[in-house]
Amino acid sequence: MILPNLDELIIAIVGIGYVGLPLAMEFSSKEKCLRTKSKISRKIIAYDVNETRINDLKNGLDRTNEFSKEEIEKNKNIHFTSNIEDIFNADVFIITVPTPINKLNKPDLAFIKKASSEVGFAIKKRKVIKKEEKEVPVIIYESTVFPGATEEICVPLIELNSGLKLNKDFFCGYSPERINPGDKNRKISSIIKITSGSNNEAAEFIDNLYASIIKAGTFSTKSIKIAEAAKVIENTQRDLNIALVNEFSMIFKLLNLDTLEVLKAARTKWNFLDFKPGLVGGHCIGVDPYYLTYKSEEMGYSPEIVLAGRKINNFMPTWITDLIFNEMIKRNIPNEKCEMIILGGTFKENCPDFRNSKIHELIEIFQNQNINLTIIDPYLTSDVAVQFNCKTDQKIPTNKTFDVIICTVCHNEFLDIEESEWRSLLNKNHIIFDLKGFVPSSLNPLRP
Repeated sequence: MILPNLDELIIAIVGIGYVGLPLAMEFSSKEKCLRTKSKISRKIIAYDVNETRINDLKNGLDRTNEFSKEEIEKNKNIHFTSNIEDIFNADVFIITVPTPINKLNKPDLAFIKKASSEVGFAIKKRKVIKKEEKEVPVIIYESTVFPGATEEICVPLIELNSGLKLNKDFFCGYSPERINPGDKNRKISSIIKITSGSNNEAAEFIDNLYASIIKAGTFSTKSIKIAEAAKVIENTQRDLNIALVNEFSMIFKLLNLDTLEVLKAARTKWNFLDFKPGLVGGHCIGVDPYYLTYKSEEMGYSPEIVLAGRKINNFMPTWITDLIFNEMIKRNIPNEKCEMIILGGTFKENCPDFRNSKIHELIEIFQNQNINLTIIDPYLTSDVAVQFNCKTDQKIPTNKTFDVIICTVCHNEFLDIEESEWRSLLNKNHIIFDLKGFVPSSLNPLRP
């Protein structure tokens, strides 16, 4: 078996979302290999079944807000396509599709299974097209999965749909994504990349491939399973740390203590881990632990700490709404007459990603109690707004006052609100619930 020439590749990236697009941009922008300094000549095929997404990108529009029109148009060697035939010639296939969970908190592998089958079909066609070539394709997964999924679920689908065999007709590897949406400082090239391969030869090729674009360097693991496990525990650890702080909030509320002030004091110790209470949503932190627990339970062990953290973080919307309802009773604010706004609908700050946002759960609880609710988020677009099933706006109305303001996401736009502006929004017996600590303390906000 002969691996492709690292400096002259056709790379197909399957799935052009928050992970796939930055990867395509990084591969296309490099003219020289960072490790060897040799000249690179590569063609990038950005493939996605979502035709709307592909047409947007062809016109320079990135709805994830990670890249400007100018940045996209500058990378002329990226071919955006929803036609699977365009990837038949590829030497390397990198799969970056979503791996969500279902309503039972079990892994939903539909996207990655479909992508594996498509790539299997593509490398079958590739062998016909490139019959004179001895170079074999390399398939790399970046999607988060449980340890073992690549070799136990994905590779068999590739083999089934291609009629080819792993480490004989193609190589495979796993290199978990570490994209941080909305983070303008930690770009893909500045984050160390974990790599792995189906054998030593594949592992070396894949590590060198990523080393050609990642300034921070790479870390080659001894097996695909180790790389898969490393990814899934990164976010599980973060989930548990947030759960711990959320539980601190519940305890300190009973003690009439301001959690954010307690954390500020504790933060003065050099080795104190700086986490804040919050709603844990999105497509990683609130999802990845279930991939680990699923595999663990399959092997006969039911995790306790991991699931306890998930239980606490899933309870936070109920805990927050209970606090607010109790305050409304104290301040004689009837549900039917309450004017409420929630500042922030995305799952994190300065990011347009609304997937798995816990704000949906807040909305459901408040609407069941007949609250007149409006979601305010600068990243709201008309197609996203309909998902909230309530009134929405990109800006806070300036001609109204409110009984309850809930601050859940610390977008930069909210940080710019002056104290006088805050006061102009408030009714007499108002409540401000400030989950993130960005409301002026002079307004006496209710905090966790």
